[in-house]
Amino acid sequence: MQKLGEYQPPEIWSWESESGGAWANINRPIAGATHEKALPVGKHPLQLYSLATPNGVKVTVMLEELLQAGVAEAEYDAHLIKIGDGDQFGSGFVDLNPNSKIPVLLDRSTEPDTRIFESGSILLYLADRFSKFIPSAPAGRVECLNWLFWQMGSAPYLGGGFGHFYKYAPVKIEYCIDRFAMETKRQLDVLDRRLADNAFLAGEEYSIADIAVWPWYGQLVLNVVYEASEFLQTDDYTHVNRWAESIASRPAVQRGRIVNKTSGPLHEQLHERHDASDFELRTQDKLASSD
Repeated sequence: MQKLGEYQPPEIWSWESESGGAWANINRPIAGATHEKALPVGKHPLQLYSLATPNGVKVTVMLEELLQAGVAEAEYDAHLIKIGDGDQFGSGFVDLNPNSKIPVLLDRSTEPDTRIFESGSILLYLADRFSKFIPSAPAGRVECLNWLFWQMGSAPYLGGGFGHFYKYAPVKIEYCIDRFAMETKRQLDVLDRRLADNAFLAGEEYSIADIAVWPWYGQLVLNVVYEASEFLQTDDYTHVNRWAESIASRPAVQRGRIVNKTSGPLHEQLHERHDASDFELRTQDKLASSD
């Protein structure tokens, strides 16, 4: 490993070895499938293929919120995609998402089936389809979408920037951590100022804007994502903390955040979800005790 300042970029970059660190084995400079693998299909019209990363949690929370709101048509099967094993490069997955990223949703109630990839697109699709969690008035809808797309543009600096260099990179580089810690704190300040005068990001009503932002920034201040709340002094963002805690207390959020989860306490891991009863019967602690 070279020391900071020693690397000089060549005239032409070439991929000669893995970069090291967590997830290095799945990074490559080309797209497309690496192997043939069909995706499983469950009994419900909505088929989700995902993992409980912040982007995956957005969609399972949304689906559970829809069900909590009485939208029976939002019943879904959630299939586990193990990105560390390269499941996202299977041919069936790539057919649904050529970008090979989770989550991806297949709506089999349409003719032909509708594929939806990118978490923000999935949230907007479900909100529009079921007329839930998005304001109906034009001005309110625009404000909701402002914050939805704010998250889509901002979170890469938190995840691929701060989170990567703070927690996952094979070496700790002060410049990189400082650069992205500064940007993360600026983003938290943006949220804190907005939430000082609003219960939720789009105003007084909970919406897909909150569902998109909470898994990243809400879980960051709650010390779930990257375990960096002390480092970033996230207690300083009092309005973000109030908002984060209120959303964390919602039953649908508590269910959605454990779907397709494969780490942490066993009672908070529901690897696959095919029925509402799975939360009571098929979390990993229940399955382990039945063996």
